[in-house]
Amino acid sequence: MNVTEISQLIDTLIFEHTGKHLDDVQKAVIEGTLHGQTYEEIGQKCHRSETHVRGVGYQLWKLLSEALGEDIKKSNFRSNLERVYTKSSQIVEINQNFNFCSQTFNEINKNNQSNNKPHQNSLLFHNLTLAPKITDFYNRETELTTLSNWIFNQNTPLISVLGLFGIGKTTLVKRFVDLNLQPFEVIIWKTLKFPKSLDLLLDNLLKVCQQEPKESTDDKIRQLLDTLITQKCLIILDDVQNIFIPGEFSGQYKSEYQDYKNFFKLITEIQHQSHFILISQEQCSEMHCLDEERYPVKCLELSGIENLDLLRNKNLKDEDTWLKLVTLYEGNTIYLKDIAGLIKDVYNGHVSEFLAEDNLLITTNIKYHFRQIINRLSSPEKELILKFSKFGHAVTKEQLRQDIELSSTDFINSLQSLQKRYLVTKSLNEDKIVFNLSPVFKEYVRNFCQM
Repeated sequence: MNVTEISQLIDTLIFEHTGKHLDDVQKAVIEGTLHGQTYEEIGQKCHRSETHVRGVGYQLWKLLSEALGEDIKKSNFRSNLERVYTKSSQIVEINQNFNFCSQTFNEINKNNQSNNKPHQNSLLFHNLTLAPKITDFYNRETELTTLSNWIFNQNTPLISVLGLFGIGKTTLVKRFVDLNLQPFEVIIWKTLKFPKSLDLLLDNLLKVCQQEPKESTDDKIRQLLDTLITQKCLIILDDVQNIFIPGEFSGQYKSEYQDYKNFFKLITEIQHQSHFILISQEQCSEMHCLDEERYPVKCLELSGIENLDLLRNKNLKDEDTWLKLVTLYEGNTIYLKDIAGLIKDVYNGHVSEFLAEDNLLITTNIKYHFRQIINRLSSPEKELILKFSKFGHAVTKEQLRQDIELSSTDFINSLQSLQKRYLVTKSLNEDKIVFNLSPVFKEYVRNFCQM
């Protein structure tokens, strides 16, 4: 068996076992090991750190051990693989591409799983008790593909999924998790709706992995980093905006949660094979970067979707008017759920009658969510949204600056912060950069804001 044949055999085994083909680093580990190279030498060849390559190798040998029922290590994997191959008497075809009958591997796997089952189960730590149950998923296939590419092809350690409440951030991430349980040994979903200190969060994460947390926070971080290196983990933190200070510009950490800032930064600096997904209504510096080559962070910003399925099963009538309703309420699932209920109760489900009122109505539930947002704004931001509410169209910076009692610094910082909260959007209109407040939020500010 030559290097190509062994690589193709392993790719087939791994695909049968996990449903995923070998990535470039795994292929480099196989080729380098067959040529007697160290992890350091393999890392230099594929431009990865020794620690990262060692973690990939550890995971690869473990997967092969599970697939073959053999104790596969870097030192013995070729001899063991050739022995298993020789023992198999059910190979139906060998050609220059080294193709194998899937049935052969299925039977090998079936026998191995009966011998290896307790060991395999002990390696899986999936804690999704705090993850929401997804009943409806609408038109986010492109975003799912993006997440898959960032995680499985680019090995991005820190990903943020951002957008206004009700836009579908949590639903998207949970859908991704539901579709990709198998590749991860560790999956943990935590919410920061009522945030804990980083120390307590680390305790929780380590206990899910059946590890006894050490005394100091630094030691707990080292424990977790070892896990991120040796096991493929996916850790989701939802409602991250709750560790930021209300009443200040967006993304400013509360004093008791400053450790999170350093922790997120560390996740991007240490070479490992795992991934964190942060879900938030606000963006901070750790969630976005301009130089992705030097700072491996990806940011997925969600906007509303124009999909009539958002209104299916809501007992509404006049389907030809549904798209107008979806557009009016910015494709936001929470807005549309509330409005659909109101149309059903008051207009007997007739969307056309509701739209004939020519009024962007704000429900009690939407008002509640907007009050929470207002409470998080800084004073300069509040002043700026009042100015925005006086315009019925997108405006330039110069138009916003007129007759507003804000310093130049507060004005610019407020404009940036409102964009990081996904309340203000920027666009190009006749070669001019213009800004606009979310239409539904603007209607709320006009009618209910007294600041």
